[in-house]
Amino acid sequence: MPFINPEDGYLTVINLFRTDTTERVDRLVSEMRAIVDTAAFPGWISSTVHRGEARPGTANFIQWRGKQDLESRYAGDEFKHRTVPVFQEITTFIRLMQTEVESSRRHPSQGDATEISPDRDDYTVLEVLGVEPADQSDLIAVLAASHDWLLDVPGYRSQSVLRGIRSRGPGDGGLTAVGRDNDFVVVYSQWDGEASYNAFRGTAEDEQPAARRKSLNRRKALTTELDWNTYRVVHSRSASEPAVA
Repeated sequence: MPFINPEDGYLTVINLFRTDTTERVDRLVSEMRAIVDTAAFPGWISSTVHRGEARPGTANFIQWRGKQDLESRYAGDEFKHRTVPVFQEITTFIRLMQTEVESSRRHPSQGDATEISPDRDDYTVLEVLGVEPADQSDLIAVLAASHDWLLDVPGYRSQSVLRGIRSRGPGDGGLTAVGRDNDFVVVYSQWDGEASYNAFRGTAEDEQPAARRKSLNRRKALTTELDWNTYRVVHSRSASEPAVA
């Protein structure tokens, strides 16, 4: 199963999809599973499909050897003329984000590596924080340091911080840039359940420890916008596993 580890040096692509009905989420998951189960692209490492919980949609956490391999995939006729049109038909929003893992830390109970797998019962939260490119490194440092006080939060399992490189979405005849390079940061966190995460998120400011208040205030000062959803991992496959016939 895939692991999130900054030392691997992978290009991590996080594809976000939103739609408007449960039936379309079902189709999204089905289409994504079909691609993952037969993937044999040069440089492809793994794909992990997430089903949206708080809002209808999906996320695909994909690891690539490098940018050139990804661009070869995007340039292929199948991607341009079959994959993109199918997802445009069943979604209301598409964002394809290239990132690199800056940090991945866990509660001591979670072992030595951050695993993402449908065999686990993680309640996953994926946040996309907008930031001015000049402030990106400062925001990453604030987010990475928040792990220290998260260790005391009931239900917290892990937090991974990914530096945004660039985003794209469907355009006329291909993909087009979304925003500017280095204008976002992704936080991928795992919790033991919805109740724990909601309790954490709903804690009143005057009840928060000083370290958390300071961290969140700095985060707010650096963040220009926030997009988030909660997920369950429903499918995963790595290049080391055989393709489905």
